[in-house]
Amino acid sequence: MNVYEKLSKVQCGLKAPKSQYNSFGGYYYRNCEDIQEAAKQLLCEIGALLVLTDDLISIGDRYYIKATASFIDCETGEKIENTAYAREEISKKGMDSSQITGATSSYARKYALNGLFCIDDSKDSDSEENNNLTKAALISEFKSEIKRTGKSLAYFLKNSGVERIEDMGTDYLSSSVEALSKLPNKGE
Repeated sequence: MNVYEKLSKVQCGLKAPKSQYNSFGGYYYRNCEDIQEAAKQLLCEIGALLVLTDDLISIGDRYYIKATASFIDCETGEKIENTAYAREEISKKGMDSSQITGATSSYARKYALNGLFCIDDSKDSDSEENNNLTKAALISEFKSEIKRTGKSLAYFLKNSGVERIEDMGTDYLSSSVEALSKLPNKGE
């Protein structure tokens, strides 16, 4: 079984019900830990690992957590990754700065796992807001990378088949940012 077949097996078999309840908002949800717990047995059965990492990214005067969920085949070392972003609040009542960062990390990781494992949270009250934040963060990071590298925006627009950055898909933006981040600064 190759890495894609293994990931497909986990995607098809994963059951992570919304067992957490938000009494303030009146809705059920699943968190990052629920998804990880649901994936453990399936990962063991097929010989795969799940690794979560975070990067802190500054965009303008705000900080974002870029969470990466890596699905790794233990036999071959091949991996498939998905990333998601969440913005740190400047302050949150009752939380110190480390708790704010931890909550933001957990939120970003949840959405990285959702993407990797094809978990649809479209009915969650926070999903539309998160998608808008994620796309806004990606657009900002994409613009920064274009400026830093001096690469042609027109190339990316043509390649994605759209006329405006805002019309690019999040997957395309994410892969473009990743590719640009590996390039040297303009003039180097």
